[in-house]
Amino acid sequence: MDYTLVRKNVKNINLRVRADGSVTVSAPKRVPKKEIDAFVASREDWIIAAKERVKHSRMPDAMHTDQEALAMLLPVAERMLALAPFLKKMPEIKLRHMTSCWGVCHPKKRYITLNKALCDKPVEAIEYVILHEYVHFINPNHGKEFHQMMAHLMPDYKERKKLL
Repeated sequence: MDYTLVRKNVKNINLRVRADGSVTVSAPKRVPKKEIDAFVASREDWIIAAKERVKHSRMPDAMHTDQEALAMLLPVAERMLALAPFLKKMPEIKLRHMTSCWGVCHPKKRYITLNKALCDKPVEAIEYVILHEYVHFINPNHGKEFHQMMAHLMPDYKERKKLL
């Protein structure tokens, strides 16, 4: 299987199928190429399935302008603010097409970035992602406290996450 290898200061071998169907592997500098090849070969079924998903997915950027996406996501963000009393005011919402995550929180700069592809997901999933990012304002990692807060604010958050 063809792939692009990137040597990085990472702990593990990481595999990613890009939106164009290409396969990229990032690996620690110390790991021999033979071991990386074996890793990729062991994940062949997953890679084939991921390439198939990518082939049949549509590009959200082509489907929604930033204004359309913001018009869909902003009312949900405002509604979820009521579940996050620790936020005194709504953080700025930015939009991007992202290939590996649904949202990113920037607590020091007081904004969150949402994946435009959320526009194509059920509202329950959108609510989950937005609340997830809001909780990062007080719990920056995914530790025990983070999950306790999510469970307290949104008891069915694990089921909602599965909708993504």
